Amino acid sequence: MTTGKSLFFILLLIILAGSCSSTQSSKQEMQENDNNTMQTITFSGDSAYDFVKAQCDFGPRVPNTDAHRLCGDFLIGKLKEYGANVIVQAPVLTAYDGTKLNARNIIGEFSPEKKRRILLLAHWDCRPWADSDPNPANHKKPVMGANDGASGVGVLLEMARLFHAQQPEIGVDILFVDAEDWGDNSGTSTDSDNTWALGTQYWTANPHRPGYRPIYAILLDMVGAAGSQFSREYFSMQYAPAMVKEVWDAAERSGYGSYFVKRDGGAITDDHVFINQAGIPAIDIIAMDLNSPNGFFPQWHTVDDTMEHIDKATLKAVGQTLTNLIYSY
Repeated sequence: MTTGKSLFFILLLIILAGSCSSTQSSKQEMQENDNNTMQTITFSGDSAYDFVKAQCDFGPRVPNTDAHRLCGDFLIGKLKEYGANVIVQAPVLTAYDGTKLNARNIIGEFSPEKKRRILLLAHWDCRPWADSDPNPANHKKPVMGANDGASGVGVLLEMARLFHAQQPEIGVDILFVDAEDWGDNSGTSTDSDNTWALGTQYWTANPHRPGYRPIYAILLDMVGAAGSQFSREYFSMQYAPAMVKEVWDAAERSGYGSYFVKRDGGAITDDHVFINQAGIPAIDIIAMDLNSPNGFFPQWHTVDDTMEHIDKATLKAVGQTLTNLIYSY
């Protein structure tokens, strides 16, 4: 009968509507529950590569040189272009050999009004001597630092560009530290560990904001070479194992588990050590090769640390992992 068919049809519509609504709700819940695996913000390895090259185009960024000064101006300009509130520290630091270094720590604050913050950092200076070069004739030549320095900065500049386009929910500070690589590698200093990371040591004693305490800090060092793998650095595991797990798990979810390998690596005296000693949990994303003579990539502290060894895919793996993590908060 007409009435019965109409009622059946109405009931069927109600059932189908409920089913569709339930299905859509389930899909939405699945997407929300699986949000950490989704790359909603795309990190560009090509753009990060261009930022690495732009630094190298100035030449070796050794403190007290024109290349160093001009690159520092470039970094400040880029952070301002991407909407950061920029603070510059300009200390004169004394290296272990007595050299006075005109240094600059460059800080870019994104959403400075937010109380809950993350610190991302990399050193932007270059080693003044290629003292690990296989050719002794190169030992007094400066290192270009395409991987050892510029790669981490390149990743962070691309992230700054993303923050400008879409602010994450959490506040982010980018710190480009200076005078990291003027350390004593000969072992002749009585306290050789403290001859490294002079810019970071200055910053921990003189933070850009009094009482500055991010929830954690992530250091990027040597993150651009082809074939890089990032194992869990010793001091990172000692001071901030939960943060290591969070980053390495984010890499696995993002499809970069082959880069962020879940095995323990060596101990590195790097900027993060001094940040941890200052009471801020900090980890180091750094490519180590414990089977190599120097413990790092083959071109480390040689004149061959140049752009031809920089790999866009490696930059992408590091940058997308951190992007996915930060935008998940």
